[in-house]
Amino acid sequence: MEALILGWYVLTATGSVQYLVAFAALAWVGSLFSPFFGILGDRIGLRTLLCATRGTYALLAVVLTMLTLSDTLEPWHAFAIYAAAGLLRPSDQAMRAVLVGQTMRPETLMAALGISRTTSDTARIAGALLGAGGVALIGMGSAYVLVTLLYVTAFLLSLGVARSPLHAAHANAGAALARLKEGLRYVWAKPDLLGAFSIAFLVNLLAFPIFLGLLPYVARDVYQIGQSGLGYLAAAFACGALAGSLTVSASHVPLRAGRVMLWNTAAWFLAILLFGQTRSLPFALVLLFTSGFVQSFCMLPLAAVMLRTSGDDMRGRVMGMRMLAIWGLPLGLVAAGPIIAGLGYSAFTALYGGVGVAATIAIGYRWRRALWYPSAAANVHP
Repeated sequence: MEALILGWYVLTATGSVQYLVAFAALAWVGSLFSPFFGILGDRIGLRTLLCATRGTYALLAVVLTMLTLSDTLEPWHAFAIYAAAGLLRPSDQAMRAVLVGQTMRPETLMAALGISRTTSDTARIAGALLGAGGVALIGMGSAYVLVTLLYVTAFLLSLGVARSPLHAAHANAGAALARLKEGLRYVWAKPDLLGAFSIAFLVNLLAFPIFLGLLPYVARDVYQIGQSGLGYLAAAFACGALAGSLTVSASHVPLRAGRVMLWNTAAWFLAILLFGQTRSLPFALVLLFTSGFVQSFCMLPLAAVMLRTSGDDMRGRVMGMRMLAIWGLPLGLVAAGPIIAGLGYSAFTALYGGVGVAATIAIGYRWRRALWYPSAAANVHP
């Protein structure tokens, strides 16, 4: 809800796609600090860390609600508050994945990740319709009151997360830095982790910018369907993601995670390429649904590969390192503005989609022993 509400506000207030993509990039600037949050989670416990982040989101939402209801909201307010939340959001996502890895057996990990993912997928569907359509019906101020109440509810629910063991070895900054370096060496030395990290960076650089930043521009300038239409575009992608997550979690067919990840990454980029060339709204909605579906079959096996092949004492650091790949998203978003302004929207999607397919093939070939061969650890069924 928040991303769509504020994204539409920034686009209409500034009239600039460059400002829009810069604003969307702010949600992910905190990925640089994710490894340190992984260490902090080991030090103070994931429950404490999750409660702290959700409490911060609620406070920031209260400030934005007050500014909106008092008619004093300016674009720079939205930029500043969204940037503050963006310092925490990527790390928050990593810690949720670590909780799944800590509590589930290896043979149930893929299904558990799929079930966990359905919660965010259903939230994206409801958020797309409420965030875009709700503003059109009841106004931005009232919609943001709902956002604030949801953040408060998330904080209260986080109090129910089980406490995890604390690791006193992280008690000082020197130890934390040493363990971060150890995590870097660990990822670099394991081809399956390095290959999965490369895929994560690639999709954040070239795939997610379309769906996590540019949809307001697509709705207003490409299809000219307004704020309610934006909700339908976002909901189509989220519905596909939910269908994919449910399929993964309910599937009784063992999946070779490495291969599934590579196949569906390539399919995702092909869908993006086609999405940018069509001007048929029904076909665009189908492509968005397809993109969401194959995205689940890319990201869930990717997480499974990283969690399966990481030791118990390294999961927090590995998933923190994985969140560094999100730096591709702000880079891809910031680059998208000038490309669209100079070459046009269709050329932009053709460039991102085409390069994405080629890079996926290159990654699969480079780490074929770790990600493609049936005997690889990433493809062996637990």
